[in-house]
Amino acid sequence: MKQDSDLRNNLKSIRTRLGMSQQDLANIANVTRQTISGVESGQYAPSVAITLRLAKALGCQVEDLFWLERDLLEIEAVLAKPVPNGQQLRVSMARVGGKWIAYPLIGKDAFRQDMIPADGEGETCTGTNKIRVRLLDDNLDTLHNTVVIAGCAPVISLWARATERWHPQLRVQYNFANSMAALHSLCKGEAHIAGMHLYDPETSEYNTPFVRDVLAGREAVLITLGVWEEGLLLKSGNPMGIRTVTDLVAGGATIVNREIGSGSRMLLEQTLQKEQIPFDAVQGFDNILKTHQDVAQAVVEGVADAGMSTGSVATAFGLGFIPLNQSRYDLVILKEYLEEASVQQLLNTLGHRMVHSQFEILGGYDISKIGEVVATV
Repeated sequence: MKQDSDLRNNLKSIRTRLGMSQQDLANIANVTRQTISGVESGQYAPSVAITLRLAKALGCQVEDLFWLERDLLEIEAVLAKPVPNGQQLRVSMARVGGKWIAYPLIGKDAFRQDMIPADGEGETCTGTNKIRVRLLDDNLDTLHNTVVIAGCAPVISLWARATERWHPQLRVQYNFANSMAALHSLCKGEAHIAGMHLYDPETSEYNTPFVRDVLAGREAVLITLGVWEEGLLLKSGNPMGIRTVTDLVAGGATIVNREIGSGSRMLLEQTLQKEQIPFDAVQGFDNILKTHQDVAQAVVEGVADAGMSTGSVATAFGLGFIPLNQSRYDLVILKEYLEEASVQQLLNTLGHRMVHSQFEILGGYDISKIGEVVATV
């Protein structure tokens, strides 16, 4: 049966992430390898029976594998705040008083800082790290279906929210942590997934050497979330004419830095070492901020002339940006967690167009390899 032009599938990305060849999957699902190839290439629309076999073989839901691509609805809305004419905007939407209102996702408005509802309450005990929690409701299913991600990439929250809209029974808890802190959190059993973007100049590898060192023999897989541009955030219009890290010193610019263990700080240090610039020659090198958003806000408010972050954050805050590097951001998952249904459900959405569209409109990310397993340790 010829493929419906509106039918899309995620078969190849799920299959390859599980380490299956087309023949492996064909054997398990009791179909031919040509059937698998035809479905993945979009040349063949499988029957209901084959669809169910494929989902069972891959341990996922049919909705994780197939969806219909339809033309998206366009509606007219009123902007909640003035913005420059002709500017491409990310917005959130609501229906208020019979009108559609569009809220521009610019600057701090692009990030949520809401108080998080509690699942329970408890009192700590002296001399122990244990706490007995009294649940505030009896919805244990929600707790069982919560996936915890530690990382620093703002797009993780976009991925999480898009996934929760698609799978209402799934909850994603995003704990902010720099790359090394996220990896240690994974190692201590505090998270299912750690996000990281660290470059090792000795091996010319991203992330894998650090994972091997910290996990010390525990088995894990690294899955790419995307490749992002990292560099210097600057005031709009770049009034100081900064083009390189050398210009920071020559122009007497003040920066804000990230904490030890963050990929942004490591990139700054490696770049300064390459240019043979002492760290203490850069004004503000020891002015530490915890998040990409904080760095951007410091530049917006004039606290600093520059700071290290990503191209997508620069765009969100309307700042100038000098790219210094393209860094691969990987998700690290212990193999023992890969079989958990909630983790599989979350990872399966990496191939979905709803997730891709959120990344694409944000800008600054190459997601051509999203969902690919780049290493096993």
